[in-house]
Parts: sequence; C-alpha cells; structure tokens
Amino acid sequence: MKIDDLSLTELLEYEPQGGPIRFAGERALILDATALGLLRGELMTTFGVTAARGVLTRFGYAHGWRTATAMKGAFPWDSEREWKVAGGRLHTLQGQVRVEPMLHAAGEEPAFAEAIWRDSYEAEQHLLQQGLSDGPVCWTLTGFASGYMSCVHGNRIYCIEDRCVGKGDAYCRMVGKTKEEWGEALAPHEPFFEQPCLESALARLADKLKQTERQLRDQRKRLVPAGGEGDAAGLVARSEAMRQVLAIARRVAKVDSTVLLSGESGVGKERVARLIHDESARATGPFLALNCAAVSETLLESELFGHARGAFTGATADRVGLFEAAHGGTLLLDEIGEVPPAMQAKLLRVLQEREVRRVGE
Repeated sequence: MKIDDLSLTELLEYEPQGGPIRFAGERALILDATALGLLRGELMTTFGVTAARGVLTRFGYAHGWRTATAMKGAFPWDSEREWKVAGGRLHTLQGQVRVEPMLHAAGEEPAFAEAIWRDSYEAEQHLLQQGLSDGPVCWTLTGFASGYMSCVHGNRIYCIEDRCVGKGDAYCRMVGKTKEEWGEALAPHEPFFEQPCLESALARLADKLKQTERQLRDQRKRLVPAGGEGDAAGLVARSEAMRQVLAIARRVAKVDSTVLLSGESGVGKERVARLIHDESARATGPFLALNCAAVSETLLESELFGHARGAFTGATADRVGLFEAAHGGTLLLDEIGEVPPAMQAKLLRVLQEREVRRVGE
C-alpha cells in the first residue's frame, strides 16, 4: 500500500449502531475539539504554560509512537519508506491538521523533515480560549510528529514549529531534525520532551502554595486582636458564650435542617449563617441572603417563590425564586420577624413540606 491510498474507509472500523470505534486497528474516540481546548486551558491555568506544554508535547509524542507501531503491521506497505512517511497523512485523516509539503527554491537545502500545517485544531482552540500567543502553540501536534518519526527512524527526532497561526502567522510550519542537527537551537525546546519539565513546574507550584499558606497564617495572626482567640473560619471569639455559639453552629451544620438564628442587630448573625453553610454538606452550593424587611409584601412572594409567565401584570416570562436558586445550598432570610403573618404561614409550609410552587402555577 502507498500513503496516497490511505483513507478513512481503509482505516476506520465502526458499527452504525454505535460501540467501540477502531482506527488502524486501535480503539479510537471521537472527541469534541472544544472540549480538548478547554482541557488545554485547565492545564495552563492549574499548572502554568510551561508544565502544560510539557504534558501535551509528551502526550502527542506517545500518541505518535503508538500510531507508528500500529501502522507498521496494519497494511502490506509497498516499501518501508511508505510507512515511514505516513505520519503526515494520518494527521490529516484524523482531522487534527492539514499537512502540505514544503516547497524549496533551487539549491536550497531541505531539513530532515518539514511540512506546512493548515487548519491546526490546536492553534484554533488556543486562539478561541486564550487569545494570541507570543510563541508556537501546536504542542500536541509537534509531539505526535516527533513520536512517529522517532519510532520509524529508530532515532530521536525533535519537531519544532518556527511559524504558528496561534501567534499570528499565516500558517504553521514544522521542522524536524535530530539532536545533533539542531545543535544549540534545540536547547529551549528539549525540556518539553522530558519528564523533569513537569516535575520542576510542580515543584515550583508547591513552593508557591507553601509560601501563600505561610502568608495567610501570618496575616490571620495579625488580624486577631490581643487577648482574642482566632477561629479557622476567620471569626474571633473572646467570650466563652461566643465560643459556645460557634461550637453549636458547627454541630448544627452537620444536620440538614432549617436553623433559626436570633440576636440583636450587629451581633453577626449572617456571619454565623455563612459559617454553618461553609461547614455543611451544602458548602459547594450557593449562599443567598435576603433582607425581608427591605422588600414590600407584594414583591416578597415573587422574590421568594418566583412566578410563572402571565401570573400578574408585567410577568412576561417565568422567573426562578430564591428558594429554587438556592437549591442545594443555603438561603438566609434576614429580619424574618418583619414578614407579615400571611407570608409567614406560606413560609412555614415551605419549611415543613420542602416544596415550592411559583406564583401563578
């Protein structure tokens, strides 16, 4: 077989009703390019650009190496050369990039391997998710090309972009050479093909986290007044009575129940409510607060329960109330004693039945 004969019909095996898909005999997945772009963004946000580039480059390298191994015995190649140069064709068939050969002027010395890349999914996603970069961004693609060529030639080949759409160029261009051929020009790129690249980035991240934790501890100590007792949640309790309040709040937080907080204005009821929320199983949900005394009776019902379209004049669309919006989290009704008795009766039913009906439904 020749590389020009390679097609999705030859490579792709699937059942129309669904199930495992195979590409060149290996199980494959159909993944959304945007999802991969979001994963790329998460790696960059969590570990930094250096570590993300290292992970994606080595991922591509492993993918390229495995693909070369799978392709070697998948077809009766006309010659070993056809197998060796099939990587670019596979890249195109997989939809990752469109590979075009490089054209050279007469007398110009071509590199060991080089190609123009168009429609790179990595450059496209980087522009969509991160914006214009100051350097090449097709890290998985260069890793794949490096892995494939390293496998088929039995020698480590380093593929590097010298032009990239992700940094504003008209097209992406890849050049592949051995370490000896690259010489000193390889130095800035070689670490991304090695495991220590990620290890060093994670070590720097761990040091930063430790430093931040120390700064937070020092700041918390400075915020606690002399004679006061600092709380892990940022609260300060001097009196035994206040310490008991916080202890009760933490015990109550472990129970999925309605809680009544009473006390004079300014004693910190909302702060204690937030403590209960943060210590409860609902901590990952929203924390919403409403000053009931600041809302008129006519609006309060719609604010709490929501309303259906056409329920009253001006209700042009369905609206979610605070009870629904706080589902899975905590709703604090401040100054609930100021709510009219009729509305308190409706609130009581919600608390008892744990069901909400929008106004007009």
